[in-house]
Amino acid sequence: MPLNSGFLFILYLSLYATKPYANTVPAMLDDRAITLPCKVIVRRIGERQKDGKDFNTVIKIGVMAKTKTKETDADVYEFINSFANSEQKKNDSYELINILQAITGEEPKMWGPTIIGFGSYHYKYESGHEGDAPILGFSPRKAAFSLYIYSDTEKSNSIITDLGKFKMGKACIYANKLADINIPVLKELCIESIKYINEHNECSCRKKYNK
Repeated sequence: MPLNSGFLFILYLSLYATKPYANTVPAMLDDRAITLPCKVIVRRIGERQKDGKDFNTVIKIGVMAKTKTKETDADVYEFINSFANSEQKKNDSYELINILQAITGEEPKMWGPTIIGFGSYHYKYESGHEGDAPILGFSPRKAAFSLYIYSDTEKSNSIITDLGKFKMGKACIYANKLADINIPVLKELCIESIKYINEHNECSCRKKYNK
């Protein structure tokens, strides 16, 4: 039986995987100097979508880019209480919500069955496939937290080795617990990712794949 185009498209997306990033050096920023500008940027991204202006973002980021990962009306806190497999993971999830909400100025929303996202933007492939994705997000998965907060920029690469104990995945950063993570560096990575999406109107993974 011949493969239909929809199946081939999903297979095409699944084959995209980022490689571990280069060694880097640490840096710090004062939170107060950057949280307000980031909230403004996230708000402007939303305004562009409402106005229908030129923000057709091309994005290839694995799970978060699949059509089935859409914003839902599911309760975020009910999800955490039922899905997180330990009290530590629940408490870490609440703290991550506080951090990402403070940076973006956006309420946490469920995206698909397991991703908690903040803000949103529209992406569109040259093939015509399009959809929405959260600007930042995370998932308290059983094995480790999946953190969707990274964009491949010079500054991000200069600080990521100071993030703590983590592993790079296809579309995210994996961390076992929040205590393993340098929170100021985590915040900087979030801020840099917001800036990248706003400036380039696309996910940084597209830049990597087109090299």
